[in-house]
Amino acid sequence: MARPRTPIGTFGNITTTRTPGGRYVARTRYRDWDGKSRHVQTTSSTRTSAERLLKKKLAERDLFQPGFSGITADSPFPTLVSYWLEDMDLEDRLSRTTRLLYERNMRTLVLPFFKDVTLREIGVARCDYFLKQLAKQSYNRARQARVVLRLALAVAVRHEILSRNPMDHVSRLRRPPRTPDIYSWDELKAIRAGISAWEHRPIKAGPKPDGQLGQIVELMLGTSARIGEVLAIRLGDVDLETSIPSVRISGTIVSRKDEPTHRQDHPKTARSVRRVALPGFALHAARAQIEKIRFAHPNALLFSTRVGTPHTTNNIRRQLRAVMEQAGVPDVTPHRFRRTVATAINEIGGTAARVRTPRA
Repeated sequence: MARPRTPIGTFGNITTTRTPGGRYVARTRYRDWDGKSRHVQTTSSTRTSAERLLKKKLAERDLFQPGFSGITADSPFPTLVSYWLEDMDLEDRLSRTTRLLYERNMRTLVLPFFKDVTLREIGVARCDYFLKQLAKQSYNRARQARVVLRLALAVAVRHEILSRNPMDHVSRLRRPPRTPDIYSWDELKAIRAGISAWEHRPIKAGPKPDGQLGQIVELMLGTSARIGEVLAIRLGDVDLETSIPSVRISGTIVSRKDEPTHRQDHPKTARSVRRVALPGFALHAARAQIEKIRFAHPNALLFSTRVGTPHTTNNIRRQLRAVMEQAGVPDVTPHRFRRTVATAINEIGGTAARVRTPRA
């Protein structure tokens, strides 16, 4: 009958010998995580301390065993970052835009602080201190750094390089109090007037404005959609013949380095696909734009360049900023339109709730 193997992570008897120089060597055989037995030893000035050091070394070896990645708890943090990026590519669950964003945040926000430490040295206190120092500069930067640092260390835990994720125990980030950055009705009037004046100005040379900028703004205000989502609306997504005209938000425009600008077949997340009822002003803008399109194929974009390619979000932002500077309306950004609509809906909902609530 075969004798049972010694369990992985166990060691035999400790033997301690004295060297000619008066030092003590404690040694034993340890069955490692690859199933092989190896000699492990430590040296110290006394027998007791040599044995104590050996037991500590064995405990650490037992806790932080090497995984299949070849990374150990004594590996530098940049090594884990490289492995984490490769792991994300293998899983292929993130959009390319999100994947590039995570890598950028890791390299610019996290790596400069952790580049000289090993994984064993990254504990709760170090992570907590890092996030608090970063939050003093910017809450959003600290929030983005927290996400990627947690994900990278989670890979180390999943591959049994670390026993726990220190990010699970850091203190919560406190969002600084702020009021919503939205437009007033007077500001919206000024924005619309500025765009209208720019689109109807006399042109001596070159192509005349096609009216798309104003219609894009009206669709953003009418749907609370992101600029990339509005630019990705196709003719087949617009339904103007029903009792409640609506538009389906089902994609976004992405522009990546070394790639042509194109329509992605889902918004920021797959769950963001939605159908939105169009208010009167947005309905008027959509109809006006559809009437100008010659070839009404369902997959044709509602808004496109003169040669039929998708608009880039940066170009629309740049054009909007230039028009608003001429009109004397500062700090106009597409995302403020989104916040304005969300705040208005929230206020209308609150008013409706108060009207429906019976008096005591």
